[in-house]
Amino acid sequence: MKFLMPVLCAILLTSCGLFEMPDSGKGTTRPGTRAAPGTIGDASINPDVMHKRSFGDLPGWQNDDHRYALQAFRHSCSTDLKLTGKIQPDAELFAQACRNLPNENVSQTEARRWFERHFEPFQIIDNTDGKFTGYHSPVVKACRRQTDVCSVPIMDRPTDGREIVGVDSVRIVNERIGTVLYWVHPIDLQDMGSATLVLEDGERVQLSVATTNQLPFNGIGSQLLARGIRPEGGMKMDVVREFLKRPENAALAAELVANNPRYVFYTPQKTERVVGRMGVPLSRIRSIAVDENIYTMGMPFWVDTKLSADGQTFQRLMIGQDTGGAILGHNRADIYFGVDALDYAGGQNTPGQLFILIPRAAR
Repeated sequence: MKFLMPVLCAILLTSCGLFEMPDSGKGTTRPGTRAAPGTIGDASINPDVMHKRSFGDLPGWQNDDHRYALQAFRHSCSTDLKLTGKIQPDAELFAQACRNLPNENVSQTEARRWFERHFEPFQIIDNTDGKFTGYHSPVVKACRRQTDVCSVPIMDRPTDGREIVGVDSVRIVNERIGTVLYWVHPIDLQDMGSATLVLEDGERVQLSVATTNQLPFNGIGSQLLARGIRPEGGMKMDVVREFLKRPENAALAAELVANNPRYVFYTPQKTERVVGRMGVPLSRIRSIAVDENIYTMGMPFWVDTKLSADGQTFQRLMIGQDTGGAILGHNRADIYFGVDALDYAGGQNTPGQLFILIPRAAR
């Protein structure tokens, strides 16, 4: 991204070709300090899920360049904190951290120490080994009008008061329960979050998730595997899409889409940057999607996992600024790999450890 620094960006993931680019966005507006419960979970959370740790317990903590996470966190500070989920920070302590953000020329060591002063880490331990998948913002061909290829509408939320919660996707599409924005191929977009549309004349439109109908997500890939169908070339998203876009598989594609009750409504963005559920720009390989029913958006997380592409260790500080229909559970995160980054995001699926950083009084 575009954060101006007086130093060149280090190549952090050379073996897989991932570079961490600086980010120039400035989050200068601080969140409000409205009163809120300072909780780490509530009665519905098993206290054994969160285990207090020291920063020395976080694998690879000293090796990360925390300046990039700090810039992503600035975006969290650029909007009001919305206390959602079961694990909520103290709103005043969160606001204090935002008010005390260091300047943009902070050193690598100073950035790390800033997080250590304002947060304390808790390891998330449940009955799973953790699951770290990846996603990207796809570039999707779209049409302004319905065509044989662009046959399914992308819609924003309805403006006529019609109910969408609990209404299945087939009915939403057939009855046009929503505001039609553009049209796409049936298998495009509904299993993704934010996206860049490329229209017939080359115009690009940035979309972000507005809301969903809150029904379960039934992914195309899992449906294919359940039927014993495995396209030649494997189960990566690009391979599956190419397979289902073949004319002879049109009926199968339509059936798979209809079997997913979840429907995602989108909203156009005025910015060219990709915006996540929190309403702030996402940072490549610094933003993650987490379960918003558990976590408040905007919180820092330490991720310890591997890249599926080559098994390389992936240990870095990331910010929970997005969510997704398939991102469910405490020990679950989806790594944002950037725009049109299917090579990295498509096959990512590894176990690992997740730590959440909870704000505390600065030390």
